[in-house]
Amino acid sequence: MSLTPHLRSVVEEIAYEMRQRSDRGTVARYIPELARVDPQAFGLVVIDADGTIAAAGDSETPFSIQSVSKVFTLTLALGMVGDALWKRVGREPSGSPFNSIVQLEREQGVPRNPFINAGAIAVTDVILSGHQPREALGEILRFMQALANDPTIAIDEAVAASEKRTGFRNVALANYMKSFGVVENPVDYTLGVYFHHCAISMSCRQLATAGRFLAHSGRNPATGLSVIPPERARRINAVMLTCGHYDGSGEFAYRVGLPGKSGVGGGILAIAPGRASIAVWSPGLDESGNSHLGRIALESLTKRMGWSIFGA
Repeated sequence: MSLTPHLRSVVEEIAYEMRQRSDRGTVARYIPELARVDPQAFGLVVIDADGTIAAAGDSETPFSIQSVSKVFTLTLALGMVGDALWKRVGREPSGSPFNSIVQLEREQGVPRNPFINAGAIAVTDVILSGHQPREALGEILRFMQALANDPTIAIDEAVAASEKRTGFRNVALANYMKSFGVVENPVDYTLGVYFHHCAISMSCRQLATAGRFLAHSGRNPATGLSVIPPERARRINAVMLTCGHYDGSGEFAYRVGLPGKSGVGGGILAIAPGRASIAVWSPGLDESGNSHLGRIALESLTKRMGWSIFGA
């Protein structure tokens, strides 16, 4: 029996339920462009193993993916340098806010994981090595366009400029890592690429499509081609599960039970291995900087579909 009618009805029901809720979290205000986003927006897209798309709400509205881009930069960096990457960045949960500098001081400038800001800056520095910033950024953008099969995906230059104007904490993180040799390229170059890939704008449909390879052992089911080896896909999913929601990662694993990566733009990419790629967007954030309704919607989805990796 096909899951398609049931899945589509579940997605539509969840979107309806989320529209009725008044507890929507608070939009990110430290990046001025993000503060302008409508807190009532909500989109949800699920793409199952057969390529069937279940969509509801503002599923076609582009939004700033922010830290969700770190899943794709991690994938690229591992493809470039393999496990040597783990000498520059760890794989452990941080237990600290995403922009904390405290652990860097205690741990000789090596970030805890590739999804906190310091770790993603270090990963970006790896991608930049041997390239001009424009070339590195183009490689990241083309990778995401190819995965989503959509050449229209672009960078929101207004968001990138807004991040650069207000990114003092990220500048401090990058300079601190530079002092330990973790960042090798000029700090301005690395941060320029970092701010721009965080400012990539995508819809839920585009994001869920781009993430499909992680749900299918590194293979893009739309093309049948391998994006990364199965073992690497498993390991990226593992880091997403343990580190993808900053100091709210344990709560997300407990309630949703899927690998996922959030961004302060309100987006979450979640992976149900062997089953589906999921993207949800609701701009209001919780205290950890993760989408408040996005997490609630995903918890409801995994319960109704029995998709938690820990069992129904």
